[in-house]
Formats: sequence, C-alpha cells, structure tokens
Amino acid sequence: MAKNKYYVVWQGVKPGIYTSWEECKSQVTGFENARFKSFPTKEEAEKAFRENPWKHLNAKKTKAAVASASSSKIIRESLAVDAACSGNPGLLEYRGVLVADNREIFHMGPLEEGTNNIGEFLAIVHALALLKKLGQDTPVYSDSVNAIKWIAKKKCNTKLMQSDRNKPLFELITRAEAWLQNNSFQNPILKWETKLWGEIPADFGRK
Repeated sequence: MAKNKYYVVWQGVKPGIYTSWEECKSQVTGFENARFKSFPTKEEAEKAFRENPWKHLNAKKTKAAVASASSSKIIRESLAVDAACSGNPGLLEYRGVLVADNREIFHMGPLEEGTNNIGEFLAIVHALALLKKLGQDTPVYSDSVNAIKWIAKKKCNTKLMQSDRNKPLFELITRAEAWLQNNSFQNPILKWETKLWGEIPADFGRK
C-alpha cells in the first residue's frame, strides 16, 4: 500500500501543505522559481513549512521546481489574459480570452497613464474574481512573470506614481489588492510559454 506524502510549497501560487502531488503540481506549474518538496509525515511537513526552504532543498535531492512541473501541452480548458499599453506610461487595456475558442470574456480600458505590468496584474485578478464567482477552478495563463510574482505577493509592486489622470487606474489596483487579501482561490496561475506556443490567445496583436 502506497504511503501518503505531504507536499510543502514554500513558493508557488498559494504556499502551503498539500496531500497529493496533483494539488502540489497545480500550485507550482509554470510558477517561476517554485520551491516545494515532499515529506513522509504531516509533522515533518508542518515543521519544514515554518523553516527556511533552503534548509531542505538541494540540487541533488530536490525535483527541479518548474522543469518537473511544467507541461509542454497547452491546457485548452483555461483562461488567458493579456494587456496592451501604448507607451510607458500610456493608454492601457487588458482582457481575458477562453483558450479553447478564443472567445473574449472580459475587456477593460482604455485607462490613462498605465503600464503593461499593471494591466497584466489587473487582468489576472479580474480573471480570478470572475472564476471564483462562477465557482470554477479553471487555470489562468499569463505571459507576464512580474504579474505572476505580484499575485503571489498580493501586491501590485509598481513604481508608477499616482496622478489625477490615472486615479481611476489606481482605484482598480486598490480593489484588486483588497480582493487578493480577502479571498482564496484554487485556480493555477500558469506561465504562457510564448517561445513554444506562440503569442498568448489574449494578445492584442499590436506589437
């Protein structure tokens, strides 16, 4: 009989302790520099989760964080998000598209004096909030490493200064950060591999 394992995710979509590889994989797939490891008992896992991950991780014994979890196959039953910004800062738009049929699910903007990273961040949160409302754990694809990191930290870590012109945008940022602080989600946030798959389906095609 196979022994149960406990999977500690120190760095992933939602850090924590998981009781199956499938749950763990959904938290680390596509997440840059994900840190995770399995333990034979719940007690060991809980102790390790409280400690520095590098006390338990090493190159020889640990699975390569993203390499082992990443998939070369696109998950068709998923939602892809992207942003477009004409300038830095500039007019900003973002949207969400179903990967299976390229159907647009939401579209926001244009918003004045924004940046692409802000748009990517807001798009992911918009997708998560919508999917939670619908009761769906559909994966969300983004091609923005920065935005995925910001989601993990529940903070839009932009250096853009607020002004009268972009006040509506910053109001959206505040709402998005509040949503992340007050809501949990099970949706895997996956990195869209542009080099392998081409442009993300939500791309605005303005490059």
